[in-house]
Amino acid sequence: MVGDGDRKELTRRRGALATKRREYDEDDVRVRPGKSSRPRTRTRPRHADAVDGFVIAVDRGRYTCVPPDADPDTPLVTAMRARELGRKSVVVGDRVGLVGDTSGAAGALARIVRIAERRSVLRRTADDDETTAEGRLERVVVANADQLVIVSALADPPPRTGFIDRCLVAAYDADIEPLLCLTKADLAGPEQVLGYYAELELPYVLIEPDADLDALRDLLAGRVSVMVGHSGVGKSTLVNRLVPDADRAVGVVSAIGRGRHTSTSAVALRLPPRPGGGADAGWIVDTPGVRSFGLAHVSADSLLHGFPDLVEGTVDCPVNCQHTAEEADCALDAWVAAGRADARRLASYRRLLASRSGEGDAREPDQRNPGDPLEGS
Repeated sequence: MVGDGDRKELTRRRGALATKRREYDEDDVRVRPGKSSRPRTRTRPRHADAVDGFVIAVDRGRYTCVPPDADPDTPLVTAMRARELGRKSVVVGDRVGLVGDTSGAAGALARIVRIAERRSVLRRTADDDETTAEGRLERVVVANADQLVIVSALADPPPRTGFIDRCLVAAYDADIEPLLCLTKADLAGPEQVLGYYAELELPYVLIEPDADLDALRDLLAGRVSVMVGHSGVGKSTLVNRLVPDADRAVGVVSAIGRGRHTSTSAVALRLPPRPGGGADAGWIVDTPGVRSFGLAHVSADSLLHGFPDLVEGTVDCPVNCQHTAEEADCALDAWVAAGRADARRLASYRRLLASRSGEGDAREPDQRNPGDPLEGS
């Protein structure tokens, strides 16, 4: 005989176990509410007390932020993303709403509860082959940038116009302004490169070692500028000249984010104020990991608009013309033959079309034959 609960009366008869169960009533049944019956609401907290923040670094789930108009000595705020944001990503350049401990004190942690609508989004894909998973992987490099500064050396290494073309397409697709920054101007003249882009009226600035950077600072003032460039073109040297304490600033960000500023991360650096140059000297976003732009995420039409000197030449093309060399009736060949555009520009456009669809060699001719960078590019 057992007591309360499931009471059984046990008797052993002829080696068998006989069981007599008790009867249950409603008082013996306890109902627990299931998960689906818990009250739910779509109402999200408004966070009216949220303060504005500008994301300057991202490191493994931690976001380093500063108030947009804060003094350079204002402490940096470390934050995490609120669960209510769902799968919305937070990237460098985002304008966000912060709640919690925004003092910037050691060990303090705030929460990002809002992401403002982005004015621009600079994207790239890992590769140019849409048929592969890597080629379809789209990455946001930076949000809310005003300008893409394409850093290219005039010599040692020679300029890579194929890389510049890719950057221009990415800039036009993101609706941000490009700026060509030509370094090592003491070693070679800019005529070849500028002649290649003569029809674009592309803004540019020449940089020589030890020369002042006033012209570049004027073009960066009041803007968020993203700097990209191949290894060896002097981009890191240029960043350190623009922001003398850049290494220290990156170190502070890394310490707060409990990570490190690696070759695959981006960080926004505040430009130091200039005497009599206004309050907002601007920001530069250093992207040491972005050495090329895969363009698989860019539509064919948008790719063409990265070559504005060719756009007008497509007016006489047949409907649904793909503008490839195999298109017998493509009007771009006649446009170039008439001297209205550089044949190398058409070759570059068609090369990007082919690499975007995963055909042919995605590398630029200048990467395959660095000794003659402008030949055929």
